[in-house]
Amino acid sequence: MSRKNFKTVQTLTGSHIQPKTTAQSCMLDAMRSNPIVVAIGPAGVGKTYLAVNEAINGLSKDSRRKIILSRSNMPTGKSLGSFPGDIHDKLSPWLAPMTSEIQRRMGTNNYNNQLRLGNIQMQPLETIRGCSFDNSDILFDEAQNLTFEEVKAISTRVGEGSRLVFMGDPFQADIREPGLLKFCRIMEEHGVDIPIITFKTEDIVRSDIVRDIVVALMKDQGLE
Repeated sequence: MSRKNFKTVQTLTGSHIQPKTTAQSCMLDAMRSNPIVVAIGPAGVGKTYLAVNEAINGLSKDSRRKIILSRSNMPTGKSLGSFPGDIHDKLSPWLAPMTSEIQRRMGTNNYNNQLRLGNIQMQPLETIRGCSFDNSDILFDEAQNLTFEEVKAISTRVGEGSRLVFMGDPFQADIREPGLLKFCRIMEEHGVDIPIITFKTEDIVRSDIVRDIVVALMKDQGLE
């Protein structure tokens, strides 16, 4: 899978997003012109940051729009068991990378108000089949841990005026055969125009130490 040659966005006036790499610009441009986008790459390249902030921009322009947050429930390390409480309480720990960025951008009070109004929703993967999301930004994090059946169920939920963004890091996949990679291969083979933005280690912007760690780990496994 290669990076598509989308037009580079140099300036995003009023968007609150300033891309730092060409790949980040490609991802933003893809989100603004496609109903489904796949962003693949190592930790620290800004996949979640870009998707969340672009979704917030959409909500700020249209108060009827919704942000749907979901992710694979595959734990890192040993499971702590199920979390108590309602859907929000159960999903909040899993969705913290996205909700923390939303709160940072919107403010905690506004975030809680948008939750109350239903403009921001947490969607369990287990109940997504049968749903239809219209006029929404559907952000799916940790997508490298989705099975092919789960990717099929999610990708067919996109309704009118919606955007779906899969974000994943195949290097950190916890399943043997990531369904997202198979989905991307099938879409390309059959000419379905779904942008696949592939980030590299040189796109890591979180910190120098994160970039050094990822590069070292990938070299150790013969992937760099």
